[in-house]
Amino acid sequence: MALDDDVENLTRIPVFAAFEADALRKLAFAAETRLFRAGDLLFRRGEASDGGLVLIAGSIALDSHQDGRPAEKILRPLALLGEAALAAPTTRAADAIAREPSTVLKIRRDLFHRTLEQHPATAARVRAFFKSRLMDFAQELKLDKS
Repeated sequence: MALDDDVENLTRIPVFAAFEADALRKLAFAAETRLFRAGDLLFRRGEASDGGLVLIAGSIALDSHQDGRPAEKILRPLALLGEAALAAPTTRAADAIAREPSTVLKIRRDLFHRTLEQHPATAARVRAFFKSRLMDFAQELKLDKS
């Protein structure tokens, strides 16, 4: 896939839409393209996460039950797995299994952080993005208690 296609795809993911064009281009250039066959395991529940994966093509099943029940969620392009893992160490909450031939861009946390360090305006917008996400989450928690 061409770099311009990767950049265009990333702009459709909310956290990456906050990136300056040059920062996004550098991130896309350094991201690793990974190909999976149907049935391949991307990661297991409980594994340490070192970044996020952007699903470009195919579909991924997320399964936290691990007991034979159907997967709770099927992701289709363009989806980001591990948004929080871009910012901080986390563990994977579910198994991720390719349901068909699939392509992902792997964006390691250290690449994400390095890009933000090199582009302060992007870093400020990404901070605002995550702040908004956390405020929305806190509001949802407050509503759930009511």
